[in-house]
Amino acid sequence: MRVDLNCDMGEGIETDAAIFPFISSANIACGAHAGDADIMRRTVELALRHGVAIGAHPSYPDRARFGRVDILGEGLSISQLEDSLYEQLRVLDEVCRGLGVHMHHVKPHGALYNRAAKDAAVSELIARAVADFDGSLLLYGLSGSLMEPAAVAGGLGFVSEVFADRTYRFDGSLTPRTEPGALITDGAAAVAQVLRLVGEGRVVTAGGEIAIKAETVCLHGDGAHAVEFAELIHGALLREGVNIAAPI
Repeated sequence: MRVDLNCDMGEGIETDAAIFPFISSANIACGAHAGDADIMRRTVELALRHGVAIGAHPSYPDRARFGRVDILGEGLSISQLEDSLYEQLRVLDEVCRGLGVHMHHVKPHGALYNRAAKDAAVSELIARAVADFDGSLLLYGLSGSLMEPAAVAGGLGFVSEVFADRTYRFDGSLTPRTEPGALITDGAAAVAQVLRLVGEGRVVTAGGEIAIKAETVCLHGDGAHAVEFAELIHGALLREGVNIAAPI
């Protein structure tokens, strides 16, 4: 059994370096919601040091709200979003090339990720932007969402993502952060959820258990328990005989 363990990185959180030993791929902020060229470079260097696959983590251009508010159509047009995505990929790609490494994947951030999961036009725009930039890049997206058919139609490899530190609704979507119980803050609960996701392909929701495909498991690097969760989940997966490795 094999699974990828990914984490959102380069967002200015001091614990990034402590998390890298436990993950297999990193989603690096590209300056729109967090980070800058210097942080990107330091984060890519950490990824290289630990043999971690490097991905872009593009967002709505909204640093004030950390990319967690859906601004499409309210100050940001579709064409502006497309331009922003290209620029974000370009900036991280330039950093990677300067260090002699190639990007591995793209995973949208925050509100853009959630919008793409249920909006065909946005998921198709993201897939098109990634494919036009570099068709060899994988697209990470919410398991069972509209991002998968958009990636396939765009000729991209798709990696179905599940979450260690978020709860789910019965329809397979993530519980919004604005609702109680959206975040998992107990290490044992996070480990239990990951083991069920990876081992059984199922997750418990308020409406009952549902089936879900788990190819990569996300940890949020800005979470209060990020380092603890990374170490606990990494250890639990290894004890279960799971190979932790980035998708090919």
